[in-house]
Amino acid sequence: MRRTPPRRLLAVALLAASLLSPLAAAPATAQPAPAAVHQVKAHCPPGGLGHKLTARLDKAIAGVRREAGIPGLTVGLWMPGKGSYVRSTGVADKVTGAPMRPDLHARIGSETKTFTVTALLQLVDDGRVRLDDPIAKYIRGVPDGRRITLRHLAEMRSGLFSYTEDDDFVQALLSDPRRPYTPRELLSYAFKHPNNAPPNTTFEYSNTNIVLLGLVIEKVTGRHLADVIHRRVLRPAGMHRTLFPHGAEFPEPHAHGYTNQTLSGEVEDATDWNPSWAWAAGAMISDLQDLRRWAPILATGKLLSPETQKQRLKTLPTGHPGTSYGLGIVNSGGWIGHNGSLPGYETVTVYLPSKKATLVLIMNTDVLHEGQEPSSLVARAITEIVTPKNIYDRPAPLN
Repeated sequence: MRRTPPRRLLAVALLAASLLSPLAAAPATAQPAPAAVHQVKAHCPPGGLGHKLTARLDKAIAGVRREAGIPGLTVGLWMPGKGSYVRSTGVADKVTGAPMRPDLHARIGSETKTFTVTALLQLVDDGRVRLDDPIAKYIRGVPDGRRITLRHLAEMRSGLFSYTEDDDFVQALLSDPRRPYTPRELLSYAFKHPNNAPPNTTFEYSNTNIVLLGLVIEKVTGRHLADVIHRRVLRPAGMHRTLFPHGAEFPEPHAHGYTNQTLSGEVEDATDWNPSWAWAAGAMISDLQDLRRWAPILATGKLLSPETQKQRLKTLPTGHPGTSYGLGIVNSGGWIGHNGSLPGYETVTVYLPSKKATLVLIMNTDVLHEGQEPSSLVARAITEIVTPKNIYDRPAPLN
């Protein structure tokens, strides 16, 4: 019997799967291949984090990877004054058995939101937009657009319906995951629904919000969003292996990504699926070292004025204890950043200001394990060991 198209596929964000009401995906059916371990010695001081701590991390990560059926996983942890830990385990390609490596590109899903909102906040610093401007000032046809502000959109408090929850959209995407979408097409799926709530009354994750902000950026600058992010965010941040693709292009080298977010519910290779459906909310590509650079830049506001960064970090409750959301940014247990999830890939990029610590995770699956995303399981296992007072605690999806 054909399963109802899984809406979790379309969340592509840290909290979309946990704070909306998606359908649960089936647990992983395949066990990971025997672990191949690659250590990046150039980024690890002698002894790394020490033999005892390193052994604990190795054991914990191997256990989660085995239990959750993660094919390939890369972990990067940098803790100034203590050392670092960089490991790749498992396979990048289940057919050839090619090993996972630290230098592989990955689709980063909703981490894209951090770049889009950063570009918007730079325009705030330039005086070209204001956070409390109504979206109707820039984009016509938005339901209740005269009351919904740019701030509400960035905080996920607009009340707008997310196009990724529309049944027709889900069916269309899963029927042909390689077709391209335009931002206006995406919004058309959202705007045929009434808003879920009045603006600024509740947190509700919606990719519609960030697509609208992407269009605002394009209207104000007169440039394509990808060009703005490249020129104003990636280049100043020194991120040379990160890009906003126009379609399904995927630079080599990269891992193959595996998902069961399909019409049949069977695991498929989603490597070449077109991420244009996520656009400003989740289409970007990066790698371990670039994400390592991005984590502290994002969390400390290096590309923004102090006042704008202060506003960005005024996070509001999401309904899950210990996790709050700001302007395109998440605080989970004190770790600041975002994660990403879209078919075949999951990532986590976070920074802990109190320890000046950076954690980056990259894996080539988004298949849930007992209702939880694999990236969350790995991040929690790591932070329970290295920062027990600051545990990354992303809630499990609700059914």
